[in-house]
Order: sequence, then C-alpha cells, then structure tokens
Amino acid sequence: MPDTTLRIAGIAGSLRAGSFNRALLRAAQELAPAGMTIVVAEIGDLPLYNADVEAAGLPAPVVALKQAIQAADGLLIATPEYNYSIPGVLKNAIDWASRPPGKAPLNGKPAALMGATGGNWGTIRAQLALRQSLLFTETYLMLKPEMLVAKASEKFDAEGRLTDEYTREFLRKFLIAFEAWVGRMKA
Repeated sequence: MPDTTLRIAGIAGSLRAGSFNRALLRAAQELAPAGMTIVVAEIGDLPLYNADVEAAGLPAPVVALKQAIQAADGLLIATPEYNYSIPGVLKNAIDWASRPPGKAPLNGKPAALMGATGGNWGTIRAQLALRQSLLFTETYLMLKPEMLVAKASEKFDAEGRLTDEYTREFLRKFLIAFEAWVGRMKA
C-alpha cells in the first residue's frame, strides 16, 4: 500500500464551540501519531432523522457525513454525557450514518470513543450507551484503553488547549492504540 496515512473521521458530540469534547478532538489532531490524520466531520446541520426525508433524497449535510465516514479508515468520537447518556445530536448522527442497514458507512468501521466532562466520571455512562448503539451498526469499537477525561475544567485552559501533561500523554497512548486497532481491523 503506497499511502500509509490513516484518515480518521472525528466527530464531536457537542455543538457548543467551547465544548471540552471539541477541545479533546483538537488535542487528538495535535497529538496524533505520524501517519494519522484526523479530519472533523460536523453534525450540527443534520436534520432530525426521518425515513420520509431519507426516501425523498438525502440532505447535503447527511451526504457529507456519510462520505466523511466512508472515506475514513476509522472513526473517533468525542462524546459529552447528557443525563447519563449521549447527546441527541450525536445519536441523530449515528442514526443517519447507520442507514441503509447492512450497507451503512458505520458497518465494519473501526472506531474509538473518548469523552471529557466537568464531572468525576469522564463520560463513562455516555460511552457505554454509545457502545450499545454502535454494536447494532456492527462498528468495530476499540475496547481499551478508555479515554475518560474527568474534571475537564482543570485539564484545559481558557482557550480550550489540553494542558494537563498526564492527560496529554494518555491521549497519545490512546491514539497509538487506536492506530494499531484500525490496522488490525483493516487487515
């Protein structure tokens, strides 16, 4: 294979410009191993999933999301935790990307989850809920290590830069493990 660059589609499960999860995704772009490129796929303009809309023709934001996931070697999702689960906008993106069943861009796609929160649990419940949805789509989720950033306000500066050295080093190791996971799933 002449091009050894891994293209990773990154999705932030929060629409807020200053979200910790957008910041975590930017940190992943910065800390990605040589040979890995993370390109953010936006989900803010997706309409709510509706089979009637799908039947009439896919809206441009849906086409863009599906193409971004399809063109990528892997998928990296940074999810916040809302009410012990994933945000509705992220679930909506998964619903669109899961269509049509059996032929969706999520089918067989290697993926990893990470999340940051101001609380003590680092999005563990959201990641568990997301794992359940992605199990149905036959998305190959990396099991370990888990990237759970708790007390995020202490780890990111006012500009959204990940400054906590322990967390930066763990994110580097997480991304190296993800690189190996994508390679293993693509082999």
